[in-house]
Amino acid sequence: MKTRTKNRIRKTVPLYVLLAPAMVALFLFNYMPMYGIIIAFQDYSVFKGVLGSDWVGWKHFSYFLHDRMFWVVMKNTLIINFYDLLFGFTSPIVFALLVSELYQKKFKKLVQTISYLPHFLSWVVVSGIMYQILSPTDGLFNKMLVGLFHIEPIHFMMQESTFRSILVIADIWKGVGWSAILYFAVIVGIDKTLYEAAWIDGAGRVRQLIHITLPHLVPMIVLLLLLRLSSMFGIGFERVFLLQNAMVYEVSDVISTYIYRIGLVKSQYSLTTAIGLTQSVLGFLLLVSSNRAAKKTVGMGLY
Repeated sequence: MKTRTKNRIRKTVPLYVLLAPAMVALFLFNYMPMYGIIIAFQDYSVFKGVLGSDWVGWKHFSYFLHDRMFWVVMKNTLIINFYDLLFGFTSPIVFALLVSELYQKKFKKLVQTISYLPHFLSWVVVSGIMYQILSPTDGLFNKMLVGLFHIEPIHFMMQESTFRSILVIADIWKGVGWSAILYFAVIVGIDKTLYEAAWIDGAGRVRQLIHITLPHLVPMIVLLLLLRLSSMFGIGFERVFLLQNAMVYEVSDVISTYIYRIGLVKSQYSLTTAIGLTQSVLGFLLLVSSNRAAKKTVGMGLY
């Protein structure tokens, strides 16, 4: 027993040594900042510090729950996330399935490579591209409308009816290829003999797709769906901040931009901490409930 224990220690110690830097970084940057949560229950003052600031209890939580603007940004956050989930989450799945059906290997690799490229562009560049394409004066899209259909130029970026669609389309264009990498990996790992047996039994490409490819993708889809649901109350700050303008605040202002405006611009640190804490708690509850629902429906979950 002593010999087995010594051998086990010899094998595991190097692994723990390799794991130690990551655990230290995780503790310093993810757990230590949780100390700042108490600011949500204070009238925080930079000069008094965390320990010296006055305690106010649930004052800030009550304030933003009764603030009309908070419910506007909450609604916008959920609506945009729902569109992202409906179109942005399913697009990589459809894209991976379509590309997997290509027979020319060189053309397939070319399509995959081209689809990856937008991921490496910053949102500053992507927002500039969107503004150039949709510009009412010299934008490509408006020139096509005027030249082909004789329609007056449309200010797409300033229209409340089109702005959310632009957000979703920009996110899909930027991330569809990169998000499909995991699905490509799963599809490549499927046993080819399954397709051969299905072909011998008379199954066409569509039936092979439905009965072989999709069932193998289900575990990965469930995993990524749970991760996406856990961030349902959050949305990328850069995408919205760089594309929005004052004309579309009513439909584009989300929790992250709202926190930026009242936290950093107006220096209301306690209020923004309270909003961020509420957002995190709601996200955690959504993750737990969706994981439990996934276990009951498909028999698998994140944990």
